[in-house]
Amino acid sequence: MSGDGTPGGSNGRPARPPYPPGTLRIGSIYGVDVLVRSSWLLVALLIAVLLAPRVEQVHPGLGALKYVAGIAFAVLLYLSVLLHEMAHAVMAQRYGLGVRSISLHFLGGATEIDSEARTPGQEFKVAVVGPLTSIAVGALALALLTVTPDGLLRLSVEGLAGANLVIGVLNLVPGLPLDGGRLLKAAVWRFTSNMHRGTIVAAWGGRLAAVLVLGWPVLNRVLFGTVPDVFDYLMAFVIASFLWTGATASIVNARVRRRLPGLKARPLARRVVAVPSELPITEAVRRAQEAGAGAIVVHAGDDRLSGVVNEAALLATPEDRRAWVPVSSVSRTIENGMVLGADISGEDLIKAMSSTPAEEYVLVEPDGTIFGVLATIDVDRAFEEGATK
Repeated sequence: MSGDGTPGGSNGRPARPPYPPGTLRIGSIYGVDVLVRSSWLLVALLIAVLLAPRVEQVHPGLGALKYVAGIAFAVLLYLSVLLHEMAHAVMAQRYGLGVRSISLHFLGGATEIDSEARTPGQEFKVAVVGPLTSIAVGALALALLTVTPDGLLRLSVEGLAGANLVIGVLNLVPGLPLDGGRLLKAAVWRFTSNMHRGTIVAAWGGRLAAVLVLGWPVLNRVLFGTVPDVFDYLMAFVIASFLWTGATASIVNARVRRRLPGLKARPLARRVVAVPSELPITEAVRRAQEAGAGAIVVHAGDDRLSGVVNEAALLATPEDRRAWVPVSSVSRTIENGMVLGADISGEDLIKAMSSTPAEEYVLVEPDGTIFGVLATIDVDRAFEEGATK
């Protein structure tokens, strides 16, 4: 399973984030974009082909329409997957966690939540509602079978019941990136008080699940005497790759996040000097050197902070022109998001920098006074040094 908007068009609403090629936005639910990946078409066609003999059996004489019936069932099935993902999204929103999008793809669906749960309980509840929703849909479909007449409708209800029960149960397997992995993460987090340890344990559970899936065709033959075909091996490989890749990404992410608490803005800040916007570059640099400052901010005539000098732009200005060029010409206008609290740190710091990419940020004290300037290059260097310790 599994940003702040910036001003967009003339209507003033946040611009929608760009989505990968081959992704179609079909709408939004509760403010969450619903996306369909092009790989879903492969699923629809595959379901249509695999279901065709059964459709022909319950309703002979359909001809090519039997494939249309299969595609219609694929749409119905993925609507139930959408319910599964919407359960995750609604629960996440209930706890104030931002939800960027829901994607429907080859292997089901994914809900992109842009922040971590704050407690093990939140993690557990956000994860468990998805499988429970699928199991509930499957149970409801089973109940409807008692009043469903024979034919294509009964075939669809049977398929919906079986598929959702399987989806619900398999998603409870304790390994990331499955929902069961998040449940295991929440449990380890609860008993160790360490979220990152929970992630790593659950990710290794996902890797173990990947190995078991990869060996399932052979194991199935040994245990049940079923002879696997090429399709069985192919699906086992695809699913195992999905699990292994997702689990590995979770391990990497946990190791990165484990270093974030030590990343603090205040110790990394450069001393700053404020100068008028019309001051020549040469004089601004002289004042900065005199004050022992490593950064320069610019204020307008009304003493309002208006910009921060971009070091790369300053160095690119020829020295023989600096006495005639105002410092404002090498300054970047301070936008919303470029002014941060001096005590910001860890994941909050990374999120703030990601939402408003810039080379420099102005750090201010709680009373609004300027503390210093934070350069992105200094943050990157501190993070890399922390990774080697």
